[in-house]
Amino acid sequence: MADRVVLDPGHGGVDSGAVHGDRLEKNDNLNLALAVGEILTNYGVDVLYTRTEDVYSSPISRAQVANAENADLYIALHRNSSPLPNTYSGVETFIYDEEGIKPIAAELINGELEKIGFYNLGIDIRKDIPVLKRTNMPALYVNVGFINTDSDNALFDEQFENIAYGIATAILETLNRMNETVNNTHTYRVQVGLFRVLENAVNLQYELFLLGYEPLIVSQGELYAVQIGELPSLDQAVILEQELKRIGYNTLIVRDE
Repeated sequence: MADRVVLDPGHGGVDSGAVHGDRLEKNDNLNLALAVGEILTNYGVDVLYTRTEDVYSSPISRAQVANAENADLYIALHRNSSPLPNTYSGVETFIYDEEGIKPIAAELINGELEKIGFYNLGIDIRKDIPVLKRTNMPALYVNVGFINTDSDNALFDEQFENIAYGIATAILETLNRMNETVNNTHTYRVQVGLFRVLENAVNLQYELFLLGYEPLIVSQGELYAVQIGELPSLDQAVILEQELKRIGYNTLIVRDE
């Protein structure tokens, strides 16, 4: 059975969302959702939309649509806004809590958009957004730049296809991770280095030890890998990998068979 994703282009109809000049958030949201959905469909994902035209439906009804269809993932697409134009910039993703795949999916989407040029404002926990609260599946509310910031609008327009592909790529990666079997008996490590010279691997091992980690040196033929962790789930490995990336290491998740 194909993975099922609900794309929710925020606002619509009488609800224009944020406005900047003659630019309406509802239009940007719909155009982006349709573009992302087309890419996902081409990859075999069953895509549902809360709207495909300029119509309004309440946030509660949008969540009900997703619940009735037993979707695997819910992505609400929005643009941000601020009281004064050209004050803030960047992409930000809201989630209801940090349980399960939600923070990982948010990191993946923000990361893809950061590669394109958006400033990464990070993830925020929001308990007041109905589509996050009322959905039965993991749900994200993605703000793709500020609609009243000229640089974000230029990026949105000039890199539109890349933005759609970036979001779709993050969604596909999220689905892949969700499809990991629940009873997975594999363990995971984060690889931080691979060396031909053992001394170099030992030096990195000691450096990581001073930072509070417990790295191992694993022989791989004529090479020496420096790895951290013996983690029971991919989600835990991703969290450790992100932590190591933030402090400047190039990383790779490896799985023990």
